[in-house]
Amino acid sequence: MTIDPLASPLTIAARPELTGGRRIGVLLSHGFTGQPASMKPWGEHLGALGYAVSVPRLPGHGTTWQECNTTTWDDWYAELTRAFESLARDTDAVVVGGLSMGGALTLRLAADHADRVSGLLLVNPAVATKRLDVKLLPVLKHLVPSFPGLANDIKKAGGDEHGYDRTPLKAIHTLMRAWPPLVADLPKVTCPILYFRSSVDHVVDEASQPLITSKVSSRDVTVVPLTESYHVATLDNDAPQIFADSAAFVARTTAE
Repeated sequence: MTIDPLASPLTIAARPELTGGRRIGVLLSHGFTGQPASMKPWGEHLGALGYAVSVPRLPGHGTTWQECNTTTWDDWYAELTRAFESLARDTDAVVVGGLSMGGALTLRLAADHADRVSGLLLVNPAVATKRLDVKLLPVLKHLVPSFPGLANDIKKAGGDEHGYDRTPLKAIHTLMRAWPPLVADLPKVTCPILYFRSSVDHVVDEASQPLITSKVSSRDVTVVPLTESYHVATLDNDAPQIFADSAAFVARTTAE
């Protein structure tokens, strides 16, 4: 399977001389049908500040939507866990973050490894939806392979996350089946959270934010509204704010 050159993972080594002598890692996850290109500018910004950065390519992404339809939530979570373990071995502390489905995956990681995740960065995370048609997915996924794509919900002119133009139904059904157990485990999340939420988002509706903020056990939760960005805010007009605020958050939550 040919992989889009833009979909190559990003790995940046720590430069502890820039971070007070400590080796600090940041793991960033792209979203469903997206790829590392949507996260690389963010990761590169943090890498330039001395943080070790890992942006993995989730299985079935950066290739074809047909291949994505052969992968599942478990595959994506396994790859993110592998990247987390690798980063954790080489650093003194790790902050994790994600966009959309990547936010759900990193919430899962923070719930499963509460004692090892120093902070959580969320950008328009998805753990629920008010859409009624998702109830038909168990049947629809056997009748049609895909729906129109979700990619490129970007307000900034010329923005491109290089995602798929189709939404693979078998794959997204596994994502939505993972939501209820994740929501049930949100109280296991105890680390500080910086939550970026676009005021206008055509992909993730308003169902997720109140679930997340009300159910996590974290006492340090900051919600930052993004007024000039749509769903893929990491590539949109508010990206500089995400980069700056997250850099300050990483420094604060990993300080000894």
